[in-house]
Amino acid sequence: MQRRTFMQRTAAASAAFSIVPSYVLGKKHVAPSDTLYIAAFGVGGRGAGVMRGLDDTGKVKYVAFCDVDDRRAADTYKAYPDVKRYKDFRKVFQNHLKDIDAIMVATPDHTHAAISLPFMREKKHAYVEKPLTHNIREARLMTRVAEEMGIVTQMGNQGASSDGSRQAREWVDAGLLGEVYKVDCWTNRPVWPQGIPLPTEKHPVPPEVDWDLWLGPAAMRDYNDAYLPFKWRGWWDFGTGALGDMGCHIMETPFSVLDLGYPTEAEASCTTNWVGDFVEADYSASCPSSSIVRLKFDTPAHGEIELNWYDGGLKPDLPDELKDGETIGDNGGGSIFYGTRGILVADTYSRNARLLPSELMGLMNPPEPTLPRIEGGTGGHQKNWVDACMGNGTPSSPFSRAGKLTESVLMGNLAIRAYQHKVQRINERNGRPYFEYPGRKKIMWDGANMRVTNFDLGNEWVQGSYRKGWELG
Repeated sequence: MQRRTFMQRTAAASAAFSIVPSYVLGKKHVAPSDTLYIAAFGVGGRGAGVMRGLDDTGKVKYVAFCDVDDRRAADTYKAYPDVKRYKDFRKVFQNHLKDIDAIMVATPDHTHAAISLPFMREKKHAYVEKPLTHNIREARLMTRVAEEMGIVTQMGNQGASSDGSRQAREWVDAGLLGEVYKVDCWTNRPVWPQGIPLPTEKHPVPPEVDWDLWLGPAAMRDYNDAYLPFKWRGWWDFGTGALGDMGCHIMETPFSVLDLGYPTEAEASCTTNWVGDFVEADYSASCPSSSIVRLKFDTPAHGEIELNWYDGGLKPDLPDELKDGETIGDNGGGSIFYGTRGILVADTYSRNARLLPSELMGLMNPPEPTLPRIEGGTGGHQKNWVDACMGNGTPSSPFSRAGKLTESVLMGNLAIRAYQHKVQRINERNGRPYFEYPGRKKIMWDGANMRVTNFDLGNEWVQGSYRKGWELG
């Protein structure tokens, strides 16, 4: 089946007929209350880690594996020799749709939506790694389809299942911080190359890799070792940079605690690269080596909140209340909440929430827990989803919430791309070329209508671009 035909048919499928649960059709396996039958996509690297969490539940059975890179998938294939293997996700759809209840997707960012949506439209539950999607429109689409199909969904930002975010929420709701007006977030990422020139050399494609399928929706180009196995994160066509990698983990804390929705505006500044004296490099295909992003949100409980993001070794100002020898966050990053009555600090994945100054931790009477805890905390994120698929409880990071978080992360990336964008002009007085930077301003966002209101080029990035045959319905 051709890609275009496949995408069109699957987009229309939900309107054509309803799906009978897989355990009814042919009675091929036991009821979902006992076992969740899963097809897994991207089973090496991070995917293998997700599968370990799924295995720990004792309630999962794998029907099919799909990975375009046999090198990355080798250990998983060895561990599960009897599970059928594919490189093309469409063959899993064609051969095993009636055999599965759910999917797990841990492929590179640019293929999340292309793989997930056909199965979601057939009412298959979905666990999709962060960031949920590669562009804002995809996040909005996956959120809508999940709601229409009534399926159980979970984004792979395990901090959403932590005790830390729930404890921080209870402290804020109890008024320990007063009204929160600012949150600073930061990460140690990128830990892969960024701010580099687009590769031009053609390398031989490894025999274990299907390069065409790996590219998926992205434009065709020659293979180069600069893209694989993990370095794809630093290229806009495939990844979402440092913010896309860790924003859904670290910004999850303020999203859970403060009920943030769509941002109203975004502004960025980034490292500039130089290739000579006063000669600026054009590395716009690559995410920058460091960036600062400022987002604003309007909230019912706290009014306007400014959320600032730092990456690439940049960090926010240290609070005056921090004592000598005390630290903010952990080695991976963290977040700082500033309120009219106090300050709260949390580590990566919402861990180790604490108040500043630190004496308050010994003086306060902590409020009684009001939010249910997830068994295993961050380590129980996959179990939380499996249980929800079986009708027990609710997922910690359903697409109804994860979609908005992802959109905010990607809105920050849109501001970064706007900052990178430059247009060459000619000086009328001396005939010399120079650059203008039309995107270096506050980017205003109409979240309800999914539209940038003051920078037209930004709306192209909102929608994304797709290789012919890979367009989403």
